[in-house]
Amino acid sequence: MDGNSGPVVGHTKLEILKQHRPAFLDPSKLPWTPWVMEGTNFKLLNIDKKTGGFTILLKVDPGLDTPVHGHLGGVEGIVLKGEFGYDDDRGGEGCYFYEDAATRHKPDSPSGTIMFATVYGPIVGYDDEGGVAGIVDARLMYDLAAANGAADHLAHLADFPS
Repeated sequence: MDGNSGPVVGHTKLEILKQHRPAFLDPSKLPWTPWVMEGTNFKLLNIDKKTGGFTILLKVDPGLDTPVHGHLGGVEGIVLKGEFGYDDDRGGEGCYFYEDAATRHKPDSPSGTIMFATVYGPIVGYDDEGGVAGIVDARLMYDLAAANGAADHLAHLADFPS
């Protein structure tokens, strides 16, 4: 293969296909956006309109008393700062976490945390009686970030159906 041609598989030359947007984003240039619970803020990195999922940096203030919530899709991420967990299942800086779809739990973070998380479907928040208090999906996340001037990098995905 010479330096001017693309990779060759069998007898077919593959064309290089570029994305329609940059692959890299510096999240330090995004402002923190207040989230659905007081004491939580996020930076929206990406959304998936097909699943309602999203990728965020999430910041949780120390000692926040979070309500019970559930996941309609799995969640995975890495704790970047601080720690959080569920009773005796806890993780600190550098820990990877995975939460199954259909999980319902009440996390806590006595010292606060910042985490990177990919949420593969909507999150359901419950009230004290077990009823649905709210649903957090890609559209809500986009709308919150856009209202805070923090979603310009996702404008190409903003054509949600009415």
